[in-house]
Amino acid sequence: MITIEMIGRMVPGLEIADLERWIANRWIRPEGQPQGGGYLFREVDVARVRLIAELRYDLHIEEETLPVVLSLMDQLYGLRHRMRMLHAAIERQPAEIRDTIAQHLAEQLGRRDTER
Repeated sequence: MITIEMIGRMVPGLEIADLERWIANRWIRPEGQPQGGGYLFREVDVARVRLIAELRYDLHIEEETLPVVLSLMDQLYGLRHRMRMLHAAIERQPAEIRDTIAQHLAEQLGRRDTER
C-alpha cells in the first residue's frame, strides 16, 4: 500500500493540502483514516490523484468544476467497461447470432445517419 507521503513524491507538483481536500470531497477514497495509521492508497487511487492533478494543475480546471468533470469521466469509464463486457459476450456467441447483431446495428446506424 502507498502512503500519503509516497503519493506526494510520486505526483509532481502535488500539494498535500490539495490531496487532503480531494479526500474530504470524496474524489479520492483511500483506506484508513487521517488519525492513527494515516491513509493508505492503492494504485487505482494514485491514478485518480494523477488524473485530478492533471485536470487541476495542467488543464486549469476550477475546483468547483471538477465534480462535474469527474462524474462524466467516471460515467465514460463505466460505459467503456460495459461495452467491453458486451463485446466479450457477443464474441462467445455462434457466428449466426453475431452476424444478426452486426446486421441490426448496421441498420440502426444507417437510420441514425439518414435522420440527421
